[in-house]
Amino acid sequence: MKKTQLGFLTAVLAAGMALTGCGGANNAGGGTPAPQQGGSGSSGGAATEGGKIKIATQTPLSGPQSSLGDAIKTGAEYALSLQKEEFKKLGFDVQLFPQDDQADPKQGVANAELLISDPDVYGVVGHLNTGVAIPSSVKYEEGKLVMVSPANTGVKLTEEGKKSVHRICARDDSQGPKAAIYAKNQLGVKSVFLIHDKTAYGQGLVDQVKAQFEKDGVQVLGFEGITQGEKDYSAVLNQVNSKNPDMVYFGGIYSEAGIVVKQAREKGFKGYFMGGDGIDSSDMIKIAGPAVEGVVFTSVAGDVTQTEEGKKWAAEYEKVMGKKPETFSVYGYDSMNVILNGLKEAIKANGGKKPTREQVLDAVHGTKDFQGQFTKVSFDEKGDNQFADVFIYKYEKDKSVFVGKAE
Repeated sequence: MKKTQLGFLTAVLAAGMALTGCGGANNAGGGTPAPQQGGSGSSGGAATEGGKIKIATQTPLSGPQSSLGDAIKTGAEYALSLQKEEFKKLGFDVQLFPQDDQADPKQGVANAELLISDPDVYGVVGHLNTGVAIPSSVKYEEGKLVMVSPANTGVKLTEEGKKSVHRICARDDSQGPKAAIYAKNQLGVKSVFLIHDKTAYGQGLVDQVKAQFEKDGVQVLGFEGITQGEKDYSAVLNQVNSKNPDMVYFGGIYSEAGIVVKQAREKGFKGYFMGGDGIDSSDMIKIAGPAVEGVVFTSVAGDVTQTEEGKKWAAEYEKVMGKKPETFSVYGYDSMNVILNGLKEAIKANGGKKPTREQVLDAVHGTKDFQGQFTKVSFDEKGDNQFADVFIYKYEKDKSVFVGKAE
């Protein structure tokens, strides 16, 4: 993605404008500061004593996917707020540095370029979208900047051999097959119509679901893509009604899934509707309305409130952050804590002085048996979490209900 100097400056300005527009949302600092230039990201920065350290988030904070993006950012912010004093005692001012990637690969890359050029940035919690994470990770690798994702499920992300890339959630080659197995064995589905949003995440997930359905003898009656941002999906839904499947499976995000579900019910579809973690949002209920009832989805994030300790955590989160945690809030929280744990280990190994980015990357990459609030984390050589699981949820009229762990 080569850019002219003018193009790069335009991207910088665009990123700055986007951050100005959304930075005030739930940011304890009263707004998102502009990235500081200077220093060599690729060198990891000189090891100096004390000083400022920034941990960035990269998620959509504006646009139709901002509900999930804000949940991740706020979870990371909460985790950092609980450890700021501990880092101050070590001589460091650790700050949250939220970036709005707008669910757009070009914006994600522009933000990543700014992050690696800022020598105070030592880690990234993100992204939400695999299609944004993959090109952005090229820049993180150049800058030896560690990334820990709470939500990226696309298989390709960790198959490219980048040491900087990590995720605490399960991959689509785990989520997709488990969704299909649940649909067949627990819901009795014998035929399915598959719809995806043409993104790396949506189509990648549906490819995995399709393969498992075909393996298990479930009849696939259709495989169609829709365009994100449209408001009328009658063309594909008319095909659904003509085929009359037991289930419609959708791979994509809640902003489109809500419309698809609502319009499908309006057209008389009576079968099951199922999707992946991309439809796990309270905004799904707002968009679909009463039609959301009965929609089943898998998530790579579990329900933290299933334990008494988790309920206490959720209550404290709401008290401090002013909003209830979404499912991915706790994974944003755990991702930040994995980075902060690696940062502390790197500081200790460096004799209490400010470490290099590469030292932090090495510490995070070597994470073993770290117990987060919800998930335990041990990274394999690819950066995948060996303890990642998949979970089943179901929407009621006004909330989603945890069904259990997908087997």
